[in-house]
Amino acid sequence: MISAFYNLKLVTNGTISEGKVVLVENGFVLDVIGQDQFYADKNSIDLQGAYLAPGLIDLQIYGSGGKLFGGNPSTAALHQMETDLLQQGTTGFFATIATNTTAIVEQGIAAAKTYRKNSIGNFLGLHLEGPFLNPKRKGAHPEELIRKASVTELKHWFELAEGEIKMMTIAPELQDDDVLDFLAQQNIILSAGHSNASFSQANCFLKSPVKAVTHLYNAMPQMHHREPGFIPAIFEQKPYTSIVPDGIHVDFPMIRLAKRELGEKLFLITDAVTETNEGIYQHQFNQNHYVMPDGTLSGSALTMLKGVQNCVKYADIALAEAVNMASLYPAKLLNDETKGQVKKGCRADFIIFNADLEHVHTVFNGQILANPQPKP
Repeated sequence: MISAFYNLKLVTNGTISEGKVVLVENGFVLDVIGQDQFYADKNSIDLQGAYLAPGLIDLQIYGSGGKLFGGNPSTAALHQMETDLLQQGTTGFFATIATNTTAIVEQGIAAAKTYRKNSIGNFLGLHLEGPFLNPKRKGAHPEELIRKASVTELKHWFELAEGEIKMMTIAPELQDDDVLDFLAQQNIILSAGHSNASFSQANCFLKSPVKAVTHLYNAMPQMHHREPGFIPAIFEQKPYTSIVPDGIHVDFPMIRLAKRELGEKLFLITDAVTETNEGIYQHQFNQNHYVMPDGTLSGSALTMLKGVQNCVKYADIALAEAVNMASLYPAKLLNDETKGQVKKGCRADFIIFNADLEHVHTVFNGQILANPQPKP
């Protein structure tokens, strides 16, 4: 059965257009046609002038709704994230595990493998942020658990994960060549973060083997006129680079600077956590963000759509481009041509929002969702 979405403002691939109709069949976009070619029927959905954009993609989020997958991984926490994020218009995400014990990392891998059988479909896999970081740039990660990687341990994790590990954030300047060589051979996104790399070190590892950078400006050395450091190397090499657009982790003038320098390589993440009083990461909500008990800034309270809104409102980024940063560019990093755009052959996963950039509906697998539930 073919359904149609009409009377909308279509936001995709850097443009906003009116007078379009999005035709959907079997969970994919069948075509995008002009409204003059279209006659509404019972399977047509009138969006009453709302915006329709690709579903948003968050490649770094730790938990939601009081369940911190990143600190106490479980299938229940994954289900909580899946359902909450779909209600926010995020139709793809990496569940992230921060620096922790080997037991917790392996607990997260086991949870991901078990949950995969019942996933709604927006859980895309695991992002391991740590424990192979630089303790000089630890941020909220516990220093006593940060360490160098070994090929033996990595092989074990990848064999155990059976493909569920999709992204890893490491400090490349501290890892041995055999570790970097091994990671380069895995089918994952290797990202540099919590790094104290110098300008010359970063220029050696960016793009090959490191394809991305995690949360620009946070947990990395500041720029200095005599010691340029990591950030100018990022601006020169232009890998895909994530940023947390809440105005707290990064102030908005610095987001504008990053956008000018990185263009289509800058993408949004939430780095979002949830309040919890158990485990290593006891995040406490502080007005509009989260901190550790000692006051250290930890995760954000963002949604992806709020990040888009902030970019438009405070960073002078055009709406269509801000949507790209939350959908198309993460999809390109994933090397997934079926996500991040609204065009023929792409998945029919959309976010619908109003003129105030407030979430109205999520369309997932071609269906408008009211209260998404897992598959039986």
